[in-house]
Parts: sequence; structure tokens; C-alpha cells
Amino acid sequence: MAKEIWISVIDGQGGGIGRSIVGKLRKQIPKDSGVVICALGTNSTATNNMIKSGADIGATGQNAIVRTTKQSDIILGPMAIVAANSMLGELTPAMAFAVSSCDAQKILIPMNRCGITIAADLEGTVDTYIDYGINLVMEYLNQNLDQ
Repeated sequence: MAKEIWISVIDGQGGGIGRSIVGKLRKQIPKDSGVVICALGTNSTATNNMIKSGADIGATGQNAIVRTTKQSDIILGPMAIVAANSMLGELTPAMAFAVSSCDAQKILIPMNRCGITIAADLEGTVDTYIDYGINLVMEYLNQNLDQ
């Protein structure tokens, strides 16, 4: 049997970006595919919104994020998930360190609302960047499933 692949989606506040990511992933990845989509929220509202969009499992808070990033193969979320004290303080330094230092492939959705500006021409919409992130996930899965 092939190794199970864990995709962790991390979001906070209302979980809107995470909800969109999970919904788009679920449309492309069937439940019986050997891929687990895990919703990790900085708060319960974010987690619940991602679960409603199709995540297989979910957990909330610092300890859940710190522990689950260690077993994740891919982590998706807004760029703020690697910035300590972002998301109005919901993303703790321990969470940012766990995400940025784990071995998972990190796919970050560019947003300039966390005090980080990307030195590039970012004229697309958030939805465009989420779609590009989903394409990167599918490339990863095509290379790593059934190995």
C-alpha cells in the first residue's frame, strides 16, 4: 500500500482563505485517494469553516499546529503562516517556527496584509494564487503518490 500523504491547510481569523483552499483541493482529490486533507485553524471558527469545505479532519490552536506540521507532507496557507504574530496576533511565534522549520513542502498564498511585501508584480486575485497553489499540490501528488 502506498504511503498516505498529509496536506495541512492552515488559516486563522474567519478561515476564508483556508475554506477556499480546502474546497478546491476536495474537488480534485477524492476521499479514498490516500491523501488526508487536514484543517488547522488558529481558532475554532477557521477550523470549522475548513471542515465544512471538505477537510477530512481538523484541529485548532498552537499545539495542534506545532504537532501536525511535523507529519505533514504539504502545508498550504496564506503567507502569514510563517510570520510570527501575524493574523492580528493569532499566529504565534511557535506556530510560525513550526511551519517554517518543518520538512513539509510549503505552498504560501501571497497576501500583503501580514507586514511582508513580495518584491514582484502581483496583479492577480487571491483566487488566482489559490488556483496556482492547488496546481502545485497536484504536481506534488502526481510525483509522490504510489511510490
